[in-house]
This record gives sequence, C-alpha cells and structure tokens, in this order.
Amino acid sequence: MSKPRLAITLGDPRGIGPEIVAAAIADSRVRARADLVVVGPSGTVVPASEEIGEWSSGGSAEHGGRLAGLSIERAVKLALAGSVQGIVTAPIDKHALFAGGYDFPGHTEMLAALTGSHVAMMLASERLRVVLVTTHIALRDVARELTRERIIEVAGITRRGLQQLYAIAEPHIALCALNPHMGDGGRFGSEDDMLLAPAARAANILGPFPADTVFVRAMRGSFDAVLAPYHDVGMTAIKVASFGSAVNVTLGLPFPRTSPDHGTALDIAGQNRADPASMIEAILECARFTGTTIPAKI
Repeated sequence: MSKPRLAITLGDPRGIGPEIVAAAIADSRVRARADLVVVGPSGTVVPASEEIGEWSSGGSAEHGGRLAGLSIERAVKLALAGSVQGIVTAPIDKHALFAGGYDFPGHTEMLAALTGSHVAMMLASERLRVVLVTTHIALRDVARELTRERIIEVAGITRRGLQQLYAIAEPHIALCALNPHMGDGGRFGSEDDMLLAPAARAANILGPFPADTVFVRAMRGSFDAVLAPYHDVGMTAIKVASFGSAVNVTLGLPFPRTSPDHGTALDIAGQNRADPASMIEAILECARFTGTTIPAKI
C-alpha cells in the first residue's frame, strides 16, 4: 500500500515550526506512514533538515506573517489540485499573519475562505474530542455569534466529520452549556434554557450539560465529542486532558488538515527545546485520515 503524500507548512519562521517539522520528518514513524512535501512561500522543497533550517529567520512579525500566509495558500492549491492528499500546518502567529496582509483570525478561518467551505475546529486526542462553536473572537462577542443556526451547523459538520474520519456510524455529540451550572434556572443567565437547549434538540445532539462535568463524562466514554460554546472553555479542557498529544483537526474541508495543539513558542524558538510530539501526531493523524472519503463540499 502506497504512503499518502502530505503537504506540511513551516508556520511562522520566527517560531518553533521549522525545528519541530525537521524533528518530525526524522521520526521513523512518520517516514513509515507518509511522504512529506515541505511548502514554503516560494515553492516546495525536499524535506531535509538542512533545507528546512534555511526557512528559519528572525525578522519582523510582518515578514513572518507574510511568509506563513503564502505557504498556506500554496499548500491549499496543492491539495485542491490533488497533488497532495492532506495538509499539516505548523503554528502561526495570528498577529503576524494580520500584519503580513492576511485578515484572518487563524488557520481555520483562512482555510475556510480559501476552499469556500463551512468548517469547524476540533481538538482531538485519544481521551477527548472538543469542537468549538465559536472560535477566535472576543468573549464579549460570543453572545452575538452563538446562534441557533451556528450550533446546528457545527453539530452537522461534527457528525459528518466523526463518521467520515473516525468511522463512528452514530456519533454521540454533547453540547457544553454557556453559563455556570447551566444558568441555574435563569439565575446566572437564560441562554442555556432559551437558546442552547432548543438548538440541541433541533440538531439531534445531547445537552446542554454543565461545563464542569461534560468533559469528564466525555473522557469516560459517554460522548464521542463535545461542542464548546466558546474558545477557552473548550481549549482549556482539551489541553488539560491531553496537552502535547492532541491534534487540531479542521472539519468540513475537501481534504484532511491537521496541526499541533500549541502555538509558535517564540520565546524558545531556535534553541532546540521544542517538543515535536504533537507535530508528529498531527502528521500521523492526517495520514490516517487520507484513507477516508471526503466530499468536495459539505
């Protein structure tokens, strides 16, 4: 059986992306499971450590963000053309991406725009899967963006993703509550009763359930995934449960895309201290996904 060909971007060149990519490429498990094409802003290179090292640089945030954005664009073009079967992305600096001319809050939103897809951001590990209903927005904006339509849409994307990528025929999906203790009968807010509960019924998912128990229940096997109403409640749960081994998966794209569960770590870049474990798992997970059938549009 032939190995899948995956595009791998180096992320912001000022961060740890180049070094964790180099370490992952040298890993025997990665070499056995996938052929990698390293994608830079001006093209692709054979994945060798000395070549990857040339991508590392200091420079300004604007320069780093521009290089990262160009690399993402090129990787998507390769995937849409069928030249690669999936994409693995190293971390980017969101402020730098914007400074470099790309007005996206992160990878997820940029990939959605480049492919014309409706997507959802999932963090997955062996212990837990968390899908974000709202992603990179200010907490004060969650009440505006957390709509019945968005909950139903993300539930549908999650169901199809679990069926297609994980072969779960009938996924059990739970919705995490927005307010403490699910609002405690309206004392701490009425959104869970008036918005989340009806949306969950319409989407044929379970909940809402209080945030302080739903993730524990999922880790014990009650649910295949939990929909988190806003970024930090979901990200905190998955990182406490599985930091370093979780993988970011974009659901709803016409090809598999994964990334590590951490950021650019600018403070330790270039010191060979970065742990490549999550990058390695992201590559292996993307390789596993390439054996599935994914519709061109969802």
